[in-house]
Amino acid sequence: MKAWYREDLAYIHDVGHRDYALKSAPGILSILAQNNIPAGLVVDLGCGSGLSALELTKAGYSVLGVDISASMIAIARIRVPEAEFRVESLFKTDIPSCHAVISVGECFNYLFDADNTCELLVQLFRRIYAALVPGGVFVFDIAEPGQTAADRTQSFTEGEDWIVLVEKTEDRVQSLLTRRIITLRRVGEYYRRDEEVHRLRLYEATEMAEKLGRVGFEVQIMRSYGQDQLPNAHAAFIARKPI
Repeated sequence: MKAWYREDLAYIHDVGHRDYALKSAPGILSILAQNNIPAGLVVDLGCGSGLSALELTKAGYSVLGVDISASMIAIARIRVPEAEFRVESLFKTDIPSCHAVISVGECFNYLFDADNTCELLVQLFRRIYAALVPGGVFVFDIAEPGQTAADRTQSFTEGEDWIVLVEKTEDRVQSLLTRRIITLRRVGEYYRRDEEVHRLRLYEATEMAEKLGRVGFEVQIMRSYGQDQLPNAHAAFIARKPI
């Protein structure tokens, strides 16, 4: 299995791009409370470095986190030792009986799995539906078409000991987004360079809601997690398993 979010990108993502996970957490906790889920197991698919898992455990939930990045999971295990973590594809991992499943950060868009097709996504939704207890919820977000104002954009971000450059290219016909990510991380006197290329399939919110409804979920589309507005061309979902 190819390595994604390797050591340097995982570190940079954790220290420099943690706002998305942290700002979404209060909204997700509110959704759980509104659905009468005060405790129980939450499965966090694409859990990253454990930022959401930490907030969930602090609120009294048990957490199983799954991520394809060994480097992300290494950080998560140190951050949240009381949670369970697995280095696996979220499309292939076994999902135990649980009260909620969450996935924060457009994880279902990523084409890290070569066989990540629309049908594979629906199969995952069916497995999540089967794993949830009656009344359980599935909360996640996606990236939609329109991620770039032009066909190609570039950005530069700098931290105390790192630099990251991202080039985004959107194929509007195929609804595909390509991110070329170059990282520079200071190691001793020098900066170490690494590069990853991530491809994402972009989905319309209505298309995703239709897939969830086909499985049996009751679906609500959101443009925020509580008070935290999602970025442009992103949507979040509350998918409830009927009681």
